[in-house]
Amino acid sequence: MTTILTRSDLTGLVTPREVASAVEAAFADLAEGRAAQPHAEPARLTGHDAQFVPMVGLLGSGGLVAGKLLSDIPGNRERGLPSQQSVLVLADADDGAPLAILDGAVPTRLRTAAATRVATRHLARPGWDTLGVIGAGPLAAAHAVALADERGLERVLVWSRSSATVERLRATLAEEVPGLEVVAAASPRAVVEASEVVCTVTPSREPLVEGAWLRPGQHLNAVGSPPRTDHREVDAAVLAAARDSGLLVVDSTPAALHESGDIAHALAEGAITAEDCSLELAAVVGGRHPGRTCDRQITVFNSVGIGLEDAAVGRLLLDAARARGLGAEITLSA
Repeated sequence: MTTILTRSDLTGLVTPREVASAVEAAFADLAEGRAAQPHAEPARLTGHDAQFVPMVGLLGSGGLVAGKLLSDIPGNRERGLPSQQSVLVLADADDGAPLAILDGAVPTRLRTAAATRVATRHLARPGWDTLGVIGAGPLAAAHAVALADERGLERVLVWSRSSATVERLRATLAEEVPGLEVVAAASPRAVVEASEVVCTVTPSREPLVEGAWLRPGQHLNAVGSPPRTDHREVDAAVLAAARDSGLLVVDSTPAALHESGDIAHALAEGAITAEDCSLELAAVVGGRHPGRTCDRQITVFNSVGIGLEDAAVGRLLLDAARARGLGAEITLSA
């Protein structure tokens, strides 16, 4: 039987802490060879303004393989539809039987924020207590929830081009993290200058963060850009600063080199080299690289998202849904 899980089935089904644990374990499995992630350039199909990106990952310890089809269609905004939509398929790793089909929105937000949380856990300065978020959409909310839970934060500094989105974020977080104060910042620079950990979660085409603003000891998660090399959230000097500190970390080197606009522009400008993008988060989580070694290092996690993260959260969500009797069961081969 195959379980069909809708967005409403998946919403609120698992906690951010559970998701972070699952994603961290998946990266550790990858480091030890118990999980698999493609090592080649990610495949994609393009047409007009649309991009269709398949993402796969094998979670050996979870006994499943995941495949997600992500569509990125900016023109959808004019149709009143999300610019990104996705569907996640889970199959048994032993016999290939289809286990589940999930709407991709909730798993994607959860696993993206969880990967950021894991990276921050390993790369940020111990004891950090100030968080800044650039962007105020659903992904910003997921990150604020995840990182507030990680550190027990009481406030988050937020910048957005729209005051209305900040107010929506404030309302969302009032329900999800009671007591968390959302403080609106005047500019991205104000966020960076007041925060020890910064997350960029926007679809910006132009840099919102400049390397000149960074100070020793900061950690930055560049997360929001779609899988298009004409988008970027940080300038080349941000990545160069992390490279010079020895801690520019990516979730997947092949994906970062071919999907990250931040990295593509920095390479084109000669600020970094492809070799500078060779440190993957799995190596840090798995203990093959020490991660942060001193309080003055500037660290950057450049995230494009990988199929292994989808596999980890997919396993977690499927198990939780079945335990609660959620979803529709169908026989695809009938």
